[in-house]
Amino acid sequence: MKKVHWLIGCLLVMMLFSNHALAQHLPDFKTLVRDSSPAVVNISTVQKAPDESSDPFSHFRGPGGDDMPDIFRHFFRGFPDISPSPRRGNPSPRSLGSGFILSADGYILTNHHVIRDAEQVIVRLSDRRELEAEVIGSDPRSDVALLKIEADNLPYVNTGRSADVEVGEWVLAIGSPFGFDHSVTAGIVSATERSLANDTYVPFIQTDVAINPGNSGGPLFNLDGEVIGINSQIYTRSGGFMGLSFAIPIDVAMEVADQLRDSGSVARGWLGVVIQEVNRDLAESFGLDKPSGALVVNVLSDSPAQSAGLREGDVILEFNGNEIARSSDLPHQVGRIRPGEKADVSVMRDGRMQTITVTIGLLPDEDELVQRRSGSTDTETDTATALGIVVSPLTQEQRDRWSLNSGVVVTQVEDGPGAQAGLVTGDVITMLKGERIETVEQFYEIVASLPDDRAVPMRIVRRGSAMFIPLRLNP
Repeated sequence: MKKVHWLIGCLLVMMLFSNHALAQHLPDFKTLVRDSSPAVVNISTVQKAPDESSDPFSHFRGPGGDDMPDIFRHFFRGFPDISPSPRRGNPSPRSLGSGFILSADGYILTNHHVIRDAEQVIVRLSDRRELEAEVIGSDPRSDVALLKIEADNLPYVNTGRSADVEVGEWVLAIGSPFGFDHSVTAGIVSATERSLANDTYVPFIQTDVAINPGNSGGPLFNLDGEVIGINSQIYTRSGGFMGLSFAIPIDVAMEVADQLRDSGSVARGWLGVVIQEVNRDLAESFGLDKPSGALVVNVLSDSPAQSAGLREGDVILEFNGNEIARSSDLPHQVGRIRPGEKADVSVMRDGRMQTITVTIGLLPDEDELVQRRSGSTDTETDTATALGIVVSPLTQEQRDRWSLNSGVVVTQVEDGPGAQAGLVTGDVITMLKGERIETVEQFYEIVASLPDDRAVPMRIVRRGSAMFIPLRLNP
């Protein structure tokens, strides 16, 4: 019995030492929170109160106003107000999110979606003062907004370098989830350079820090007390935190803030190409050792890419010396180049590496981009038996509808390599094995010369959208 007691005692001592050792390795956030919290603010807006006929659940719509929000979404535009409803037509303040003070003279950084469509922006400081803020500028593409309040000697944050952030390091968020000011949550960096749907120009920092509605615009700190990101989005199916949150890197945010402070708007670089991911089969068909790069499926007219000589079928592997591992890396890199500057673009073309110098342009607005991307003949039909498809010349209507100068249209798909490659009726084949398709006869000649032992790239236009697919005669 004494032996058992002795063993139990040893076990308890070991557990105590183990817990003590573990506690020594866990970070202590108390000093960080004490020093940084005064520079974190709560942000409310004043907007027109909704009509009596409006949807009572409108607060739960996504940032675009959809009934079923995207699972990658901002932390709402607000949350339910339990106070009595104001009279219709009167302004109604609504707690929307967080922000942080950048300088002692009152510049504040937050999210664009926090202050979007606001008639008045109210900033509540840590000492409970409430001040009206001026919107210096706001950038929807990066979801960054810069505010200014009239005050002096304010506490402010120190900013770090998000480029130095490493996966696995501890981070901490301070914000106002559900209106609870200066709430603190902590976690680790789960990934960097994350690309999310509809957010082309931000390489997000992914964390497992608990983030909820109201944290939008709040700071993400490293253990040195430096802001390395702005908490912006969550991945959720329920509307609440599910272990995935995303922050705008502070390097990106400060570049935007500097431009907003100087001019009130943001000028981004523009290349003028439509790109797609390179998978394993496409990599083989283009002669690449591994799937990497951004495959150019369309070069927009009157664009910097067209002027420099970039072509459909080029695989962009480097931009200004930076590797393009995935297609989503390219917009991040291009967007940060100032318009008018030159950039070197390394591409794989016809199995050989080339470097092309491009003078970067100014990114057009969304309406112009959509317009740029959108754009009686013999109809004799023949069968390309080797592929199992039927193709025909383009009619003038098809050329006009999709802004096409060449190609052949797929009118029938049977069992065969074409179907296995993913071709469907209505696809327009514009390029095969690196050659532009001008006529049905030329298409047959190229098909007859296709290799049996490897995939080749085929460029198609499907309902106005261009893409490359790998084609193999013997799948």
